[in-house]
Amino acid sequence: MNDLYAALGVPRTASDADLKKAYRKLARDLHPDRNPGDAAKEERFKQVSSAYDVLSDKKKRALYDKYGAEGLRDGFDPQAYEAFRARGAAPGGFGGPGGFGGFGGAQGVDLEDLLRGFGGGGAGPFGGFGGGRKRGPARGQDVEATVRLPLRAAVAGTEVELGVAGSSVKVRIPAGTRDGSKLRLRGKGGPGARGGEAGDLLLTVELEPHPYFSFEAGDDDLHVRVPVGVDEAYLGGKVEVPTPDGPIQLKLPPGTDHGAKLRARGRGVALRDGTRSDLIAHVELRMPNVRSAELEAAFERMKADTERENPRKDLVF
Repeated sequence: MNDLYAALGVPRTASDADLKKAYRKLARDLHPDRNPGDAAKEERFKQVSSAYDVLSDKKKRALYDKYGAEGLRDGFDPQAYEAFRARGAAPGGFGGPGGFGGFGGAQGVDLEDLLRGFGGGGAGPFGGFGGGRKRGPARGQDVEATVRLPLRAAVAGTEVELGVAGSSVKVRIPAGTRDGSKLRLRGKGGPGARGGEAGDLLLTVELEPHPYFSFEAGDDDLHVRVPVGVDEAYLGGKVEVPTPDGPIQLKLPPGTDHGAKLRARGRGVALRDGTRSDLIAHVELRMPNVRSAELEAAFERMKADTERENPRKDLVF
């Protein structure tokens, strides 16, 4: 595994806000939707997403900072690791890479049972853990995980497959899931010990930044930045805008300014009450990407026609 901090271009002391800022900028620049067919940028996008997946999770980041990539392996138990290390055992001395991977990699492994197996039920070479006392069923550990989804998949709803405690778990993500949503899946966490029930899977959903669509804090509406040409904004007309249910035509009033908002009711995302939120289109004026004598003449005529108007007349400090 490459250095995760280097992948995001931040120091190991970076704050959560710095991590998020760096990730969003890189993800926006490298997103496959903005770089179709660029395999190198797509691979870099995956590396950046994987790095942020770890470093944005406080527990995963702490494990990575202390144990490196080994601390991120399925079933890694810091307490067991420290216990064996305190007794002089090498980190990789039992079960190959990861120190304890050879014991199944399950988060429900009980340390006393594990050590008793080496000591034959008595004190053994690892110190006195008592001999042969029977213990009742133990519930498995709850497992926390983060899944990162494209915004489009979260809006429509999707199914993802995750590796949890050595097994594969399919999770249904409801339509309209928002960034930071938390899902609890009963019995999908670490396996129980001695016949105990499995723990739960606590899943946090994070949405990948989209080049144009986003959610804003405080409302359920879906927001989209809509590039509009200067001629379209001045003359008005209709512009085509994509939505989760397909493209629609929005009416652009003549003389529309940059930053104007157009609302399409019921064309946003599914809500829990069965209704849909609105789509809010934010107009972004775009200058022509070509220059010509004709265009310059047209803008000169426009300047002459509007010379008496000062667009900065209200600009005061």
